[in-house]
Amino acid sequence: MPLPNPAQLRPISPEDAAICSACNGTGIEYDSQTRSSRKCVSCRKVSSSESLSDRSNVPIRYRHCSFENYHIDPNDKRQAALVNAVLSCKRFVREFPLERGLGLLMLGPCGVGKTHLASAVLNNLMLVKKVPCLFYDFRDLLKAVQETYNPNTQTSEHKVLKPVYEAEVLVLDELGAGKPTEWVKDTITHILNTRYNEQKTTIITSNYLDKAQEAYDETLEERIGVRLRSRLYEMCKTIVMEGEDYRQKHFGTPTLFRR
Repeated sequence: MPLPNPAQLRPISPEDAAICSACNGTGIEYDSQTRSSRKCVSCRKVSSSESLSDRSNVPIRYRHCSFENYHIDPNDKRQAALVNAVLSCKRFVREFPLERGLGLLMLGPCGVGKTHLASAVLNNLMLVKKVPCLFYDFRDLLKAVQETYNPNTQTSEHKVLKPVYEAEVLVLDELGAGKPTEWVKDTITHILNTRYNEQKTTIITSNYLDKAQEAYDETLEERIGVRLRSRLYEMCKTIVMEGEDYRQKHFGTPTLFRR
């Protein structure tokens, strides 16, 4: 895989972001069928990127994530896949929304920075293009839905899932984590099918690949089911990230204790 020019990794600025073709940056678009104006569904302009970040549910640990603090060496051929992943994500932000509903599927082992890059995409979309975004860990989302079945809770399943259905851009982190029961498969298939039908953009990360690997003896299809994996081919552009476990490399040195 050829290495790109390091100059391509420069920061994204508001000038890099293309003006929305639907509303020309005004936030209002004209509906020719109803002959009326409405808020632009392509960019959903809002006044405060800070409030977008507050409502995004991005964990505090990942709110600082950017393409610039994703540590890679563009001259290291072993990191070519990671460099190209960054370029793909930067291009996604710059061209958003190039194709309604088209998202990203980031596949790779633990520690290669999938969540970092997914969060960097959200942070850039909120800051540069003022796009409302939502972040959910796959396991946390399932837990939130399950808790609505408790008769003592005051939260309904609809209330939990409504923002998930409606978010302009959703990050679903760690897809396939946890026990893949039929309920889990049916629930996540329903969520993603709803977003697919509404042409909402979904960014997904997963440790499971399309081929079994040493660390994970199951494929992504086996974890989420044939139907959903088939749907994701159409919903998302796949980015395969190969590389060392950053956490193990930098924080995994064993500490020796003396008695």
